[in-house]
Amino acid sequence: MLESLRNKKILVVVAHPDDEILGIGGTINKLVNNYGCEIKVIILGEGITSRGNDSEKSNQKEDLKLHKANIEKAKSFLGYQQLEYYDLPDNRFDTVPLLDIIKIIESEKLNFKPSIVFTHHGGDLNIDHQKTFEAVITACRPIKEEIVNTVITFETLSSSEWIPSNDKRKFTPNLFISLTENNIKSKINSMESYFFEKREYPHPRSPKAIKLRAEMWGVTVGKKFSEAFEIIRIIQ
Repeated sequence: MLESLRNKKILVVVAHPDDEILGIGGTINKLVNNYGCEIKVIILGEGITSRGNDSEKSNQKEDLKLHKANIEKAKSFLGYQQLEYYDLPDNRFDTVPLLDIIKIIESEKLNFKPSIVFTHHGGDLNIDHQKTFEAVITACRPIKEEIVNTVITFETLSSSEWIPSNDKRKFTPNLFISLTENNIKSKINSMESYFFEKREYPHPRSPKAIKLRAEMWGVTVGKKFSEAFEIIRIIQ
């Protein structure tokens, strides 16, 4: 599978700042450094204004400014080439017309021309993740002129694993990408760049938990470290 990704243009579409790390950070680092991939990350939401009781962006200008600086710092640790972030309301994507989100993704796809898209698992607890998945699937529907031939979803720590155990939309990985110690270090350093998102153990976003999760998926397939994915569609 990895050889089929070599030298490809890959679009990673996420809802919030830090999702690009929690879901696919180690793999981004590996694909850029070892497989010559050109990767663009699209962050749809501002990621701040659902915190506390005040959802007005005008009252959180400094926090939003810091958060955007953190995005750039996190990017430097993963090493991917292109980044674009938007301003959709945090944890309120269900208040935005789905078509508006689709149009963002279609525009980015038209400009970047990726053949592969990674995005959130559609059954995540977080509503923004769900809407992002829906928008990606719609924007990449397999019609004759479609340039995207591969759509793959990832889990997002502190969302995917918190969906009820009896929910039929549980994340069920069927693709595992092995990682090195350096890939994991890059992922953790990138995550620690986010002032508002990093946490202490045993929270899933803590450095120890991130490494443990990679070890868990690794031993599942006989590797030291791995990230897990669910293939939605591959057209060859």
